[in-house]
Amino acid sequence: MFGLKSSQKSCAVALMMFGAMLAFAGRATAEPPAGFRPDPARTAVLITDPQNDFMSEKGAAWGLVMGNVERLHTRENIAKLITTAKSESVPLFVSPHYYFPQDGGWQARGPIQQTLHDIHMFEVAGPVDYSKIAGTGADFYGPLKPAILDGDTVIVSPHKIYGPESNDLAMQLRKHGIDTVVMGGFAANLCTDSHMRELIEQGFNVVMVKDAVGAPGEEAYNAAVLNYSMIANAVWTTDEAVAFFK
Repeated sequence: MFGLKSSQKSCAVALMMFGAMLAFAGRATAEPPAGFRPDPARTAVLITDPQNDFMSEKGAAWGLVMGNVERLHTRENIAKLITTAKSESVPLFVSPHYYFPQDGGWQARGPIQQTLHDIHMFEVAGPVDYSKIAGTGADFYGPLKPAILDGDTVIVSPHKIYGPESNDLAMQLRKHGIDTVVMGGFAANLCTDSHMRELIEQGFNVVMVKDAVGAPGEEAYNAAVLNYSMIANAVWTTDEAVAFFK
């Protein structure tokens, strides 16, 4: 059993560590931490959920993310990342979010998952039928489609909740010789955050691009960026990511 003094000391240490993490988050810069230098030859751009339901003014979730997206210029910044990836021959990976009719039979959902179900986000006809996806909320955001569908982008199988545990992203990255991803996408505090965490657990390096993400409100965004600063290998801006690839 730990004595009272030991518990108080442990609590004080924990509070000091938390305060240090908050201070670090407040001054997080786009410079890679000491000892971390991505190898450009083994680095890819990864975008989560670049789909109409988040990115189009007609999307089911646009009302939730609009303010944050417009403040950060998220759509323009994601486009910059993708354009740079194509012009500099950097591998581009996309992790989409789709729901099939069979997913409607789930017996339990978390609150956000229930909301996505209720507003019919990312719905497609089925795992072998994408014939009616064009222009729907599940379709890729129009201005990004030519680059995403150019035949070179690696579009992995869809994730179902938030992270890539349910798709083949990690396998595809490894098979393509990638050990570092520079990531943006949606939603900053949900799928993007969950992809970051799982890829770190899988042994990949992750650089988060803090102005190429979108969140349902500023509190959610700030929470996401705080997590990025504590978990990812680096937190960059879009301009700094573009400069890295040039």
